[in-house]
Formats: sequence, C-alpha cells, structure tokens
Amino acid sequence: MEANKSAPPRDVRDVYGRRYRIGEDARDLTGHSRQWQRWAAWACMVAISPLQYSFGSAALGLQSDRAWGPVETMWLLAIFVACQAVVAIPAAWVHRARRVTPSQLVVLGGVFAAIGLVTLAHVGSFAGVVLGYALVGGIGAGIVYSACITTAARWFPDNRVATIGFVTGGFACGAVPSIALLSIYSSDGDHRLVFDLTALVSLLVVTTAGRLLKDPPRHWWPAEIDAQAWAVDRKLNRSLPHNIPAIRFYAPGEAMRTGALPLMWLTLALSTAISLCGIAFVVSYAVEADLGAAVAGLAAGLLAAVNGFGRAFAGNLSDRFGRRRVLAAVLTIEGITHVGLALAGESGIAWLFVLCAMFAGLTGGAFYAILANLVLEYFGENSLLQNQAILYSAKAVGGLVGVGGAASLVAAVGYGPLFLSAGLLGVGTALMVRFLKQPGRPALPVRHQLGTPVVGTVRQGE
Repeated sequence: MEANKSAPPRDVRDVYGRRYRIGEDARDLTGHSRQWQRWAAWACMVAISPLQYSFGSAALGLQSDRAWGPVETMWLLAIFVACQAVVAIPAAWVHRARRVTPSQLVVLGGVFAAIGLVTLAHVGSFAGVVLGYALVGGIGAGIVYSACITTAARWFPDNRVATIGFVTGGFACGAVPSIALLSIYSSDGDHRLVFDLTALVSLLVVTTAGRLLKDPPRHWWPAEIDAQAWAVDRKLNRSLPHNIPAIRFYAPGEAMRTGALPLMWLTLALSTAISLCGIAFVVSYAVEADLGAAVAGLAAGLLAAVNGFGRAFAGNLSDRFGRRRVLAAVLTIEGITHVGLALAGESGIAWLFVLCAMFAGLTGGAFYAILANLVLEYFGENSLLQNQAILYSAKAVGGLVGVGGAASLVAAVGYGPLFLSAGLLGVGTALMVRFLKQPGRPALPVRHQLGTPVVGTVRQGE
C-alpha cells in the first residue's frame, strides 16, 4: 500500500476575508516538521548576533589598540545598525516577490556577516572598518534578520508573535560566549582570535542551517487547526478578544495615511534608541564608574542572555492581555531600568547595576515582536512584508540616535545623564502607546447605552 499523502490543498476564508491554504503537511513540503524551520532560523540569528551585541564589550579595546576616540568608535555601531535596518525594505521586497529563496538570502547575508567580523578583527583603518564591518556586515545582518523572521513567521501563522520573539531572541543570546571571552581576554591579539573564531562559527552555522530554510506556499495554514474557528473562537485562539484582526487590508500608502503606522514607526525608533543605548554603553559605563571588568562583563552578558527570553515571554503575554497593554508595560519597565542604571552607576552599587542591566535586556527587545504583529493586526496580510519593512526602518534612526548621538552626549555630559535621559524617554514612549488605535474601528465610550425606543412600545408614564 502507498503511504498516506496530504489531502489536495484548498482555499478557505474566514469571517474577516483572510485566505488560508489548507491540506499540505510541512513534511511533504520540506521533508521535516515545521519546527525545523523555526530552529534553523533561530540558529542563523544566533550565529550573527556577535556583530551587534558583542560590540560594546569590544569597544574599549578598539579605542585603546587603534587610537580611535569613543565617539568615533561608537559611530561604527550606529552605521552598522542603520545599514541593518535600511536593507530590510529591499530584502522584504525580493523575498515577497520570490526572486530568491530564503536559503539564498541567508547564506549571502551570512557571508557578509563573516566579512564584517573579520574586518573588525584585522583592519586597522577606520574607513576600512566602516566599509567592512558597518556597511557590509550591517547589510549581511539585515538580510539574515529579515529572511529568518519572515520565513519562520510564515510557518507559524497560528503562533506568530511567540515565533518572532523566539527567532529574534537568538540575535541577542548568541553573543553571550563572545561577550564572556572578550571580557576575560582583553588584549588586542585575544580580541582578534575571538572575532576570527566567531566569524568561522557564524559562517559554518549560517551555511548549514540556512540551507534548511524554505518558504511555504502563500497563505499556508496547518491542517490540524480549524482556520475558520481560529478566527473567532477564543478558546482555540487565546489572543482573542484582546487582539482583533484588521478590519480590511491596507497598502503601505494607506497604512501611512491612517496615522497608526507613523506612530508605530516613531515608537519603534525611540524604543530602539533606548535599547541600543544600553547595549552600546553598559560595559564602558561600568568601567567608568569603577565597578570593575567582572561587573561590566556580567552586566553585558546578562543583558544579552535574557533578551531572547524577554521577547518570547512578552509575546505570550501580549496574546493573553493585549498587544498595546503589554507594549506599554514593557517600555515603562525599560525606562525605569535605565534610570536605575544611572542611579547605580553614580552610586557605585554593583549588584543594582547588574540587576538593572538584566531587566533592561529582558525588556530591551520585546517590543520588536509585539510591534511586528501589530502591523498584521492593524493593516492585514496583503502588504504585510512591505508594512513591516517600513516599520523596521525605524531602527536605522534609533541606531543613529541611540548610539551615534548618545556617544556625543556622553562626551559632553557623561554616562549618568545619558542613561537618565534614556530612562525618562522610555517612560514617555510608553505613554505614547495609548494613542495607538486600530484603523477603521470606532473608539466607543464605555458607558450604558440607552438606545432608541422601538416603534409601538409604550413608554412609562403614558
């Protein structure tokens, strides 16, 4: 007898008009369960994470060994982040148009990322590092980032927020080993060896795991879940009723005109600036405050390690309690912890500094997954990649302000005022979230509705 095969695919629509392609099993399409796609994407993100999250630990060594000033050094990271974010728009277009496969995108991006790490290790010219690390490495990281989260999310449309949180979390926690090594071995030769090894591991992992990535057919949906029930049944879909699907599909131009996408963009730009401020300066602040190299390394390591957990955890909370509510809470905590870093650094309290760094990491990436899914729930799926790419481009501005601009501020006023300002900005950004409204749905006042008398009824007193 022949082995059982998947049923012929069929198109289904729910009450919101969304399409679902049902009947194809992931094993028939890829040879593996869809979990392989999530883990492969996560592994690729882990491999490239030292490009961003290890830079703060390497910054002091770059300044001393290559005679670069602190502002000059930090602008390398600022340009890297800007390139990583800007490339998301063309990468999303190429991916959506199916001009290349996710495997091709990820392998290409992985090669660029490895070039960035090798450049950071061996090139002594500042202009050469700008070209090799900030531009080539930033573009490579952006390509890998965009392709991985898009592919993984397509395989898990029933668990999109947690999946994006899990995959992007790899972009932080993968840097922990290199942060530890850079903190323990401080000489220029040791740093070169760390970055060389990191580049080799990155290239091997991305070229191996990246080859497993494959897009599902458009509108693919797991056959074991009733798509039409999923759209309305809060027992089956726990994100209901706090997260209601888009009332219709919005093209990028329409989404911008609603005012909601620009407000999301501003929220992400400010949140990214605050988060990157911690990533870039927590090590140098700890050293400047005489807390010691061990405290600096521990703070940076914890910040990166818990970042991934925070993204997935906040995504699950947003399913249960609502995206806007959890987003506001995340940004509030992020702001408070940056104020705590300023107080701990100025007071010389090592344990408080490490604790605040940990909570800054816990909340410092959670907003990415929440905002990415808000784009889907506010503007629909027809132009999802383009709308998400517009949103993600805000990270470019956040990087320039939160790293480059912050470096200039440190040179002028010091680390304490910088972290205090970042904390207050975080609380202010959290207050902005209350103005974020889903387009097309009226905001009805919560009060008793008297209604209109029905013709033929007798009113009291008549």
